[in-house]
Amino acid sequence: MVFEAIVVGVILLALGYWATMFVMGRRDDVLHGKFVADEPAAEPVRPKPRVQSAPPAPQPNKDSLQALLTVIKQDLHDAARS
Repeated sequence: MVFEAIVVGVILLALGYWATMFVMGRRDDVLHGKFVADEPAAEPVRPKPRVQSAPPAPQPNKDSLQALLTVIKQDLHDAARS
């Protein structure tokens, strides 16, 4: 009984593969078992221009970091109150 189920499963798998290839338009694969070669591109592929990296960001100074720290402390204080 198990052997028959395996054989039927393999046959169903083969039929599913055949039907899929037929629907997709790969009829040469279905009929002859040959794979269709891709058509070469009509236009040559042009290399993409190099992308320049962004300039490095300026290093923050002590005053801007201190101001940011003050703002963060105030936000945390306000959040703790509410």
